[in-house]
Amino acid sequence: MRDLDLTSLRLFVAVCESRNIARAAEQQAMVGSAISKRLSALEHAVGTSLLVRRRRGVEPTPAGETLLEHARVVLARLALVERDMAAYAAGVRGHVRVLATRSAIAESLADDVASFLKLAAHRDIRVDIEEAVSTQVLRGVREGSAALGVCWDAADLRGLQTRPWRDDRLAVVMPAGHALAGHAQLSFAQTLPYEQVGLPPESAVQVMQQRAAALLGQSVRHRMVTATFDAALRVVRAQLAIAILPDELAAPYASAFGLKVTPLTDDWARRRFALCCREESSLTPAARLLLEHLSAAAASTTQAAASRWSLSN
Repeated sequence: MRDLDLTSLRLFVAVCESRNIARAAEQQAMVGSAISKRLSALEHAVGTSLLVRRRRGVEPTPAGETLLEHARVVLARLALVERDMAAYAAGVRGHVRVLATRSAIAESLADDVASFLKLAAHRDIRVDIEEAVSTQVLRGVREGSAALGVCWDAADLRGLQTRPWRDDRLAVVMPAGHALAGHAQLSFAQTLPYEQVGLPPESAVQVMQQRAAALLGQSVRHRMVTATFDAALRVVRAQLAIAILPDELAAPYASAFGLKVTPLTDDWARRRFALCCREESSLTPAARLLLEHLSAAAASTTQAAASRWSLSN
């Protein structure tokens, strides 16, 4: 198979997403015949039909669906190459992309990265942090779209190199007048009789709740499912349901929104985060520096907490 033309791949993706050659041509500021010619050449290059023409447009064949998936990855990687090279052209000597869950970002990641960038030796390094759920974090690291990932260590980390980072605890977030609000702490089982607001099924918090409920022979009563922690907090504020969220995320809203945040006692509710990468030896110098800094910052915090506990006992 001959080398695939990137322009043809871009046009193929545009046609698949719009399901219409004329509409794609308008979006790409081209004539439809030029796109059709490109698509025919692409089908000839791969040796199979990629699109089925319908009365009102086109749709990808099974082979076309496969190519569409690969094309999106290739074009996304190319966009990252262009972005990184633009950063170097602007004078940045190091660029590290980090994918992290929102819990990790809220925990301490932003502060740790800020302290890293404040060091004089790192003034020519740029760090981009992008929020994603755990599955997206791991996919991005495995595919190479991010050098480092930070997520819950209960996620599927197989095939990646990892280091321990920080931890947090899940808590029950509820209106101050809720029936459970008088408890200083709660078990997950105590929350199951009440309607809850859920997070996306692929989120780590949701996966662990479903697993814990199944072990108890019960299920979580979801009144609704939201895409973000912020949306879940708004649902709780409206007194429509309770939610199980990271304590560090919910606590700042407690007094402002009139909410009660009560920690869960279950072992699985104490979450440990992990730093992950494909291979530490293949990281760029800037990425290795950031990895070491994040690891050391977490270790320092753990030691300080242990010392405080020792003195108090």
